[in-house]
Amino acid sequence: MNAPLAATRPATHPRRGQMLLLALLFFLPLLAAFIIYYGSHWRPAHHVNHGELIDPAAPLLMIALPQVTPEPAAGGAALAAANVLTGKWSLVYVGRGDCDGDCRDTLYFMRQTHLGLANLIPRVQRVFLATDGCCDRNFLAREQPNLVTLDANGAAGAALLAPFPLDRRATTIFVVDPRGNLMMRYDAHEDPKGLRNDLKRLLLLSHIG
Repeated sequence: MNAPLAATRPATHPRRGQMLLLALLFFLPLLAAFIIYYGSHWRPAHHVNHGELIDPAAPLLMIALPQVTPEPAAGGAALAAANVLTGKWSLVYVGRGDCDGDCRDTLYFMRQTHLGLANLIPRVQRVFLATDGCCDRNFLAREQPNLVTLDANGAAGAALLAPFPLDRRATTIFVVDPRGNLMMRYDAHEDPKGLRNDLKRLLLLSHIG
């Protein structure tokens, strides 16, 4: 007598079914995210960066400007902007050199952000481009040590400053990459952690500067 048909069928493996179910549960959300992101025009409202991207990034003209030192030098010591705005990541403030309340608050914000970078500090510099009224040397020497200040008054300064947006300049910190490209801006009234976190991310991902 032949054995019952059921007895000749291979035994099923419950574990195999469980593995397939787990695989589906793992991959389906990834597949759905891929289809939504690349197959539609929808994008998440939240961006990783906290600042405002300048798109496209604006290459800055490398123009020689006088450097402002604690003691006035005869005729001003010309310092090529190429030696300042390239080679490192730069936090840049643009404003009057006599530095009103907004200026002082923003420079303080910039200094504290720089200090918060810890071991990444050497890769970033702080730069003040003084448009006119240059400069309150006592304040800068006392409150802003290691700040690179350039006198950007006049035609040469205007050419360098042209790519910097005019709106909200008094409370804005700009980010220039090590190749001299103006790429981001931040409002100093916002949470300083945003600028610091963005900088850390840029520095960790970047192999330049």
